[in-house]
Amino acid sequence: MAGLTIAALALASTALPQAAAAQSPIDALSDRYITLLLRTYPELVPLSGIEGARQSALPPIDAESLKTVAAEEDRLWQDLNGVDEAKLDDAGRASYALMADGLEAARAQRVCKQPLWSISHMTGWQVNFSRLAQAQATGTPDAREDAIRRWESLPAYVDRDIANLREGLKQGYAVPRSVVTRVIGQLDRLLALPAEQSPFYAPARADSDAAFKARFKTIVAEGVHGAVKRYRDFLAGEYLPKAREGIALSALPNGAACYQALLRASTTLDRTPAEVMAVGEAAVAQNVKDIIAIGGKRFGTSDLASTLAAVKDAPDNHFTTADELVDFSKRGLARTTKLSAAAFQQLPKQPAAIEVLPATEAGSGVPAHYIPEPDPSKPGRYMLPLDHWKTETKGGAEITVVHETIPGHHLQIAMTQELAAKVPLLRIPLVGAYIEGWARYSERLAEELGVYETPYAGITRRAWMARGMVVDPGIHAFGWSREKAMAYLVESGRFDEAAAADMLDRIAVIPGQLTSYDSGGLEIAALRAESEAALGKCFNLPAFHQQVLSGGALPLKALRSRVEAWQIATRKACAK
Repeated sequence: MAGLTIAALALASTALPQAAAAQSPIDALSDRYITLLLRTYPELVPLSGIEGARQSALPPIDAESLKTVAAEEDRLWQDLNGVDEAKLDDAGRASYALMADGLEAARAQRVCKQPLWSISHMTGWQVNFSRLAQAQATGTPDAREDAIRRWESLPAYVDRDIANLREGLKQGYAVPRSVVTRVIGQLDRLLALPAEQSPFYAPARADSDAAFKARFKTIVAEGVHGAVKRYRDFLAGEYLPKAREGIALSALPNGAACYQALLRASTTLDRTPAEVMAVGEAAVAQNVKDIIAIGGKRFGTSDLASTLAAVKDAPDNHFTTADELVDFSKRGLARTTKLSAAAFQQLPKQPAAIEVLPATEAGSGVPAHYIPEPDPSKPGRYMLPLDHWKTETKGGAEITVVHETIPGHHLQIAMTQELAAKVPLLRIPLVGAYIEGWARYSERLAEELGVYETPYAGITRRAWMARGMVVDPGIHAFGWSREKAMAYLVESGRFDEAAAADMLDRIAVIPGQLTSYDSGGLEIAALRAESEAALGKCFNLPAFHQQVLSGGALPLKALRSRVEAWQIATRKACAK
């Protein structure tokens, strides 16, 4: 597969590049799509690891730019439909599947008008750009120029965002009050920092040029912090009084159509909210039966509530300090790295590391998450929040370590990055259902491998699993009140009321995303069960995992096709 032409990825360009004549049609389309993605979401550039791509822009959010993006999406969709998928090789089919899924999702989501309600403590610019600044390339004249151009443009970006939000209010798009309050808290924490301690000052901290440091300090102290204050004052003084009380997407114009589009994008499956909810409810019911059976043997309990209470109240299932949680998690990473090796043909060479969530994000509901590192010599990072260390359990903590590192996100994403030479689109994390689904499946796999040290993790992981497929559509499509949704979350034993409130506001600002975990996890588990049944004694677990992982992060329908083809080939080889 042809490599990317870096000149074609210059994000400052206003014209989309033409594919090189020597490229195959699918490679040319892939390069066009990557160019569009990196221009639309320039924060993906450092994640992609594409060397030489400029880092001088912020995302386009004005109406004319968004029309240009939509027009190119439509052209790509039309051109992709002219490609005969049956004639493509394995890499070409992967590129085709990723583009078809991504373009279908993007075109369907236009009904949501998301720039008009962009306030978010999870994905708002104050969070994403803080992280982007820390990933900004520096150290050369061109890199310094890019950094200056990008961050000098932040005030104009914020002013445009405020204008979009005002227009959103006029059209009936209002963000939940609880979310706005969280964002104001994040902004207050940013404003309390001196310029040199701001996450936005990170490019200067990473550079040795004195003149650049001085100029960048002025950019942060005056431009960036001025924009942060303007945004904060707008939210507190003008927006908050008009924010809505409820959290359901159904309250917004075209909310039902928007939720269907977001659900399709999150799961990569053509399921209605009712179908997603039904799959989730069936899985939850089975998990409850399993928990009661385990609880009866371990604690002598006879129902879900008493079993989860026994887990929650166990003295050896809690931490005495926040530092103990950090140390426990780091030991868990070492343990799962060692024990996971038996289930895979290979582990990634890139290490994983655990870092505490930065102070600017602490206390705002930002959950544990993984940050990929495209440079294989540097570790991928599991960002560990300490907000709820007093109520966090050891069983819950070790599940999260597995989910975020090995055999979860770190293993999968690091291996996918190694495949990107053949499929450049794999450099960009596009398919949440696969990525989160693999991590959810890994929680089960870790139990099989004996990774969990506590006797509580097996119960805790079952208590929460698949509930996201129920509560997310419950809120956004079926009129669940905040109180009903909170009770459902607390019932799982995974959340106290404060943590449940965090989760509800997360569901509010990223509708559909919580369904991706178990939509993917259940599909991978189903593919494994089907493979075991089809292959019998010929089934090999490391070989199955290799098939799931070696194609990269694919839409779930494409993953199923890949695994089913492997089943046929393996059965033929085994019969010889």
